Amino acid sequence: MKFAYRFSNLLGTVYRCGNLNFTHDGNSVISPVGNRVTVFDLKNNRSNTLPLATKYNIKCVGLSPDGRLAIIVDEGGAALLVSLVCRSVLHHFHFKGSVHSVSFSPDGRKFVVTKGNIAQMYHAPGKKREFNAFVLDKTYFGPYDETTCIDWTDDSKCFVVGSKDMSTWVFGAERWDNLIYYALSGHKDAIVACFFESNSLDLYSLSQDGALCVWQCDTPPKGLRLKAPRGWKADILQREKEEEEDEEEGDRETTIRGKTTPAEQERVGKVKYSRLAKYFLNKEGDFNNLTSAAYHKKTHLLVTGFASGIFHLHELPEFNLIHSLSISDQRVASVAINSSGDWIAFGCSGMGQLLVWEWQSESYVLKQQGHFNSMVALAYSPDGQYIVTGGDDGKVKVWNTLSGFCFVTLTEHSSGVTGVTFTTTGHVIVTSSLDGTVRAFDLHRYRNFRTFTSPRPTQFSCVAVDSSGEIVSAGAQDSFEIFVWSMQTGRLLDVLSGHEGPVSGLCFNPMKSILASASWDKTVRLWDMFDSWRTKETLTLTSDALAVTFRPDGAELAVATLNSQITFWDPENAVQVGSIEGRHDLKTGRKELDKITAKHSAKGKAFTTLCYSADGQSILAGGMSKFVCLYHVREQILVKRFELSCNLSLDAMEEFLNRRKMTEFGNLALIDQDAGEENGVAVPLPGVRKGDMSSRHFKPEIRVTSLRFSPTGRCWAATSTEGLLIFSLDAQMLFDPFELDTSVTPGRIREALRQREFTRAILMAFRLNEKKLAQEALEAVPQNEIEVVSTSLPELYVVKVLEFLAASFEESRHLEFYLIWTQKLLMSHGQRLKSRAGQLLPVVQFLQKGLQRHLDDVSKLCDWNRFNIQYVLALSKQRGMKRTLEPVDTEEDSDASDEDSLHLLRAAGEEEEEEMLI
Repeated sequence: MKFAYRFSNLLGTVYRCGNLNFTHDGNSVISPVGNRVTVFDLKNNRSNTLPLATKYNIKCVGLSPDGRLAIIVDEGGAALLVSLVCRSVLHHFHFKGSVHSVSFSPDGRKFVVTKGNIAQMYHAPGKKREFNAFVLDKTYFGPYDETTCIDWTDDSKCFVVGSKDMSTWVFGAERWDNLIYYALSGHKDAIVACFFESNSLDLYSLSQDGALCVWQCDTPPKGLRLKAPRGWKADILQREKEEEEDEEEGDRETTIRGKTTPAEQERVGKVKYSRLAKYFLNKEGDFNNLTSAAYHKKTHLLVTGFASGIFHLHELPEFNLIHSLSISDQRVASVAINSSGDWIAFGCSGMGQLLVWEWQSESYVLKQQGHFNSMVALAYSPDGQYIVTGGDDGKVKVWNTLSGFCFVTLTEHSSGVTGVTFTTTGHVIVTSSLDGTVRAFDLHRYRNFRTFTSPRPTQFSCVAVDSSGEIVSAGAQDSFEIFVWSMQTGRLLDVLSGHEGPVSGLCFNPMKSILASASWDKTVRLWDMFDSWRTKETLTLTSDALAVTFRPDGAELAVATLNSQITFWDPENAVQVGSIEGRHDLKTGRKELDKITAKHSAKGKAFTTLCYSADGQSILAGGMSKFVCLYHVREQILVKRFELSCNLSLDAMEEFLNRRKMTEFGNLALIDQDAGEENGVAVPLPGVRKGDMSSRHFKPEIRVTSLRFSPTGRCWAATSTEGLLIFSLDAQMLFDPFELDTSVTPGRIREALRQREFTRAILMAFRLNEKKLAQEALEAVPQNEIEVVSTSLPELYVVKVLEFLAASFEESRHLEFYLIWTQKLLMSHGQRLKSRAGQLLPVVQFLQKGLQRHLDDVSKLCDWNRFNIQYVLALSKQRGMKRTLEPVDTEEDSDASDEDSLHLLRAAGEEEEEEMLI
C-alpha cells in the first residue's frame, strides 16, 4: 500500500500527432500525446491523461456522437475501445493495417475506417455487453491510392471518402437503388478533407494544393430509395405481403418495402453531381500546402491550416474570408471545431503545440506548448504545488500540479538547461545552462533578477542552492571547477578546485551548509561552506560518479556510479554504510540497429539520477531505460520497478533481436518508409517512387533524465522522452487496515458516535482506515469539543488524523471546521511531535500545500470583492456630488443610482461565484 504508486498524469507534452477532437459538450479537447490521450478541460482549467497506453504512437481518434465512447488507433493498426465515462478500455481490436481516419455516423450506429485504398464500415458497439464489439458490415472499394478522410451526412445515409489519387468517392451506407457509389474528380493533388453540407448531399472537397471544389447534388437525402431485395429475401417479403393482403383486403399497397414500380423507376433517375465553383486558398505559391481542415455545418465556417503555420477562416458557400492568422512557423497538423462553433483547436506536431482559439473575440482560450527537445531536469516546489522543468531547447517551464498546465515559460537561456532547483521559500528558481550562465528567476514577477557568470566562459552541468537560499553553486563540465555565488549580491564568492574530471552532480546538506560534489574522477568531495571553503572529506569510489543526493534529514549520502552501483555513505564519518548492485535491475533496452540482445549490451546500464523518498526510507533510481527502480535503503532490496512507457515508436524499447527485420541486405530499420515525405509533402525525384532514399528518420531513444519525490510524499515525477510523468499513490483503494482486530466494525463506530464517545469512535475509524468512516467520525464531533477530543488522542493516531486532514483540504468545502481540527492538534501535540520532525515533514508539507492553495483562492476573492466595493462606493460618491450640484426634481434619480450600485454589487458577486466554481 505504501508503494502503490500509479500513473496519474502526463505533463510537458500537449500534442504529438494524430487528430484533435472536441467532446460532445464542446468544453474539452481530446489530444493524442504519443501513445497516450490527454483530455484538456477548458471550462475547469484542468488537464488529465487517461490511464491507458497503446503500443505505438496514436494515429487517429474517433469519438462517438454522445461522447461516451472513443476508438483509439495506433500506427500499427491496433485499436482500443475506450469508455470516457469510466476511463477504462472496453475492447481490443486489430485492423490488420495502417488506419488513416475513423469516423462515427451521426446516429451512432456505425463507424467507418479508412485503411489503404478501401473504406470499411463496422457496426458501432452498443450499450449492452458484447463478445465482439467490432463487427464488419461492408467493405467499399474504389480509390486507387490511400484514403485520407471521411465525412457523414446528417441522416447517416451516406458518407464521403477522399483519397490521395485526387478523387472523392460518395458511398451509400445502405443499399440505395439510385446511389451505390459516385466518384468526383477535378482536383490536381491529394484530397485533404471533404465535407457534406447540413441536411444535404451537397459537398465540399479540398486538396493539398489549396483548391476547394463546391459540388451540388440534384437529389435531396429523402430522394434516396432502398434497393429492392432479390432471391430468398424477396420471396419472404412477397409471402408476408400476401398474408397482409389476405387479412386487409381493403387497403392494398402497390409496393413492398424498398421496391418501386417500373414507372417510378423511370421517373426518378440516378443521383448526379455537378461542380458549382472552384476556389483557391493558397495565395503564397507551391510551398504552402494545405495540411488540415475542419468545417462547422451549422455556422458554415471552414477552417483551413497550412504547412507554413497559417490558418484561414472562410464562410461557405460564398467563400468570404473572415480571418487569417499565423500561429507558428510549423505545419498545422490537425484542426477541430467545437459543437457551438466558437472555439477552434489547432495542433502543431513539429513544435508540440496545442492552441484553442476563440475566433469571434480573437483571443486564446488555451495556449500550451511542451519542450521542443527532451526535458533534462525537474524540481518540486517546497509545498509540492509546482514543478519546474528545464529542457535542451533552453526553456524553463513551471507547471501547476493540480491543473496540469504550464503557467509561465522563461526563455532567457540561449542554450540547453542542465539543472533546475527551488529555494526553500519556493519563490525563486535557480537554473544552470550550457550557455555559461546561472540564472535566478522571481516567481512573483516572472523575471530574471540575477545572472551569475564565471570569470572565463564555461559550461555548467549542475546547480544547487543551500537551505538558507543565500549560497548558489554550480559545477563546470569543462574546467572541472565549482563556482560559488552570493544570492544577495550576485558576486562570485569562491571557485572550488580539486576535481580532475567533469562535475556531474551537486547537492547541499538540508541541515548544514555542506556541499557534496560528484565527479567523473571517481570521487565525491564534501565542502564546508562556513570553514574557508575547504574540502572537509573526500570519498573515494570504484567508478565514475554520475549522481549524488542527500537524505532529507542530511544523515546519509547516496552516490550512483558508472558500474551500476548505488553506494550509501555516512557524511559525518566518511564511512560507507551500504551498497546496491543494480546491473540487472535497470534492464536497458536494445536499440533498433544493435545486433545483440539487451542483456549482453554493456551500454547504459548505470543509474544517472537518484532521489530519496520524503521519509528517507526508500530511494528512486533511473537511467537510460524505460524502468525506474524503487529500493529500500536499509534492507538494500528492490521493492518495485515502474515501467514508464510501453511505446514501441521509441528506440531502445525492445529486449530481444527481431529476426524478421533482418534481411540479406541488412536491417530494415535502415530504410525509412516515410522518407519520401517532408512535412507531409511528397518529395519527387526522377526515377524514384518512394522519394529520397538517402534521408533518414529520427527515432527518439527512451531515457529517464531526472527523478524527484514530492515533498508531501504522495507522488513522484520523472522527466523522460515521453514527457513529465507523474505517479501518485492510488486513491481508489479504500480498505487499508491499521492495527485492526475483530472488535472494530462500522457498526461499533456508529454506536460509539451515538453514545457521544468521540475519541473511541475516531480511534476505531482510523484503525479500520476507511475514508468515509473517518470523515463521518471527525465531522460528528461538535466544534466546542474538538479541543478536548484532540488532546485525548494518542500520538500515533495524531499523525494519521493530520494525514487525513491534509487530504481533505484538497476536496472538502468544510474549510473552517478542518482548520480548527488542525490548529487544536498542532497546539496540543506540537511539543511531543518535535522529536519525530524528520518523519512528520512530508505530512506537514502536505498540510501546507492544501492550506496555501486555499489561501491563494480566498485572498484573490477578498481582493476582488474589496476592489469592487471601493469602485461602487466611489461611483456612488461621485453621483452624490453631482446630485448636490444639480437640483433634483424627483426621487427617481436617487432610486436609479441606488439600483445601479446594487446591480454592480450583484454582478460582482456573480462573477466571484463563477470564479470560485471554476
